[in-house]
Amino acid sequence: MNISALSLRDLEYVVAVAELRHFGRAAERCAVSQPSLSAQIRKLEDALGLSLFERTSRKVLLTPRGEAIVAQARVVLEEARRLLALADGSGGALTGRLRLAAIHTLGPYLFPHILPAMRDALPDLTLILSEGRTDSLMEELRDGRVDAVLLALPVESDGLVAEPLFFEPFLLAHPAGHRLCSAPGLSLTDLDPSELLLLEEGHCLRDQALAACGLSARGGGVHATGLETLRHMVAAGAGCTLMPLLATRGEAGRTASVGGLVDYRPFDAPAAGARPPGRVIGLVWRASDPRDRGLRDLAALLRRGMPAGTSPVLS
Repeated sequence: MNISALSLRDLEYVVAVAELRHFGRAAERCAVSQPSLSAQIRKLEDALGLSLFERTSRKVLLTPRGEAIVAQARVVLEEARRLLALADGSGGALTGRLRLAAIHTLGPYLFPHILPAMRDALPDLTLILSEGRTDSLMEELRDGRVDAVLLALPVESDGLVAEPLFFEPFLLAHPAGHRLCSAPGLSLTDLDPSELLLLEEGHCLRDQALAACGLSARGGGVHATGLETLRHMVAAGAGCTLMPLLATRGEAGRTASVGGLVDYRPFDAPAAGARPPGRVIGLVWRASDPRDRGLRDLAALLRRGMPAGTSPVLS
């Protein structure tokens, strides 16, 4: 096969189908008709002499050889973007498309806060937002399916750049009228482990809550699939939980109290100069990304506009 038969656009089509597992949605993402996208992928498969996908009436699967081709296609597309960044003289500034992801327990609460500043400061940037769990988002980042991730640090950062942004404290979310409402102070030792509600396994917030409370991975008897379900379990009187500060705020900064059924209380700092329970939020991207300078500028922008109640973290 001659290299002239390869097209970057065709590689974009293949990667889109591999990520979305659907030809129609891939065509929408690539702004082409589905018949055109399907024809180009068939043409590429013929040129390569192999099938990239298993096609059925209900789903699309990558073949074993297709997985290797898609992985290499992502590398080729990343290098092509690097070439364009060098050619346009932007020096790594953020323009064009940025696929920004965040963990489930952060994105819905941080995105509304940061989007106005990002739109003002980066008018030439097109944002594509997504959410997921830490492990899956890190895999997507390394594979080139997203460009940057907002999550809780630390993470395994080999081949990545991790810039801390701010410290977000945890608050105790408890049913209104709970015994801890009238306590003169609040520390983790005041919590009854049997009352602790947690997210299900796979959420980093679950692990952080267990670590903060000094409990094993089997700690906590009742689990929720998401943060909003967890909040409503507290409202129903099922127990208490550690809630990230940003998640305690509803529309226009009002407290998300579920009709007054949930109260939030901050923890006392454990010692002078020490932090209360919480997490460090950071921005992570691939060290090979040619827009490194622009991503560092983005991290600085997010640091300057950190939400009220959070505190700065030096990198």
